[in-house]
Amino acid sequence: MIYVTSDLHGYPFEKFRAMLESVSFSDDDFLFILGDVIDRGKDGIKILKWIMLQPNVELILGNHEAMMLACDFLFDEITDLTISDLTGTKLSIYSNWVANGGQPTLDALHSLRYKEIEYILDFLRDCPLYETLSVNGRDFILVHSGLGNFQWKKKLSDYTETELLWTRPGLTKRYYDDVTIIFGHTPTLYYDDKFTGKAVKTDTWIDIDTGAATGLSPMLLRLDDMKEFFLTNPNKQKSHNFSLWDFFI
Repeated sequence: MIYVTSDLHGYPFEKFRAMLESVSFSDDDFLFILGDVIDRGKDGIKILKWIMLQPNVELILGNHEAMMLACDFLFDEITDLTISDLTGTKLSIYSNWVANGGQPTLDALHSLRYKEIEYILDFLRDCPLYETLSVNGRDFILVHSGLGNFQWKKKLSDYTETELLWTRPGLTKRYYDDVTIIFGHTPTLYYDDKFTGKAVKTDTWIDIDTGAATGLSPMLLRLDDMKEFFLTNPNKQKSHNFSLWDFFI
């Protein structure tokens, strides 16, 4: 079976493992994670290191991983002194990452050896920006945020990193008629409260960021039969007392 999930950042690692166990995920299955496993919570690096050890799990790069890579200048030696010395563009890049939930990731990296950090950075640099696949005669494109500046005849390889990591399609956005785009990045409750903890589906795309960063269950979508799985019944999930803008990047 082939599963897809996205935007686990802030979600406890053990709950994520429990969700996989609930569908009897095994070595015979495959899982695509559509980016953003780090930041927002303390378990991001733990989840990332677990992914790196799984031969049947693939991480597609998310904008939060991209923000971490943009701060690679920090990691020769992560100290309060080196951070306090940042100026100009580097300070702006670092401040943007921390403002959007990067501090727990940075704290977790403090405890790692330099070679471990380099191994993680190299792994992220090798993560794809998208994947294409066919399952039971249905074609899919898996990407973190959708296709920005979409054009029918534009090759996937011609899309920029920004277009693949930072776009936010509106509900009326149409992509290909014969390929389903699956992405995360935009919490589904952004579209309407009725989507809280649930996927948003149109006839050309599916958004599966169901709000793990806000404490709701992430979603597992099984591509073989398009069945959805949650650790909690999505009909029983409730909105939390937070500002959506706190989790919007």
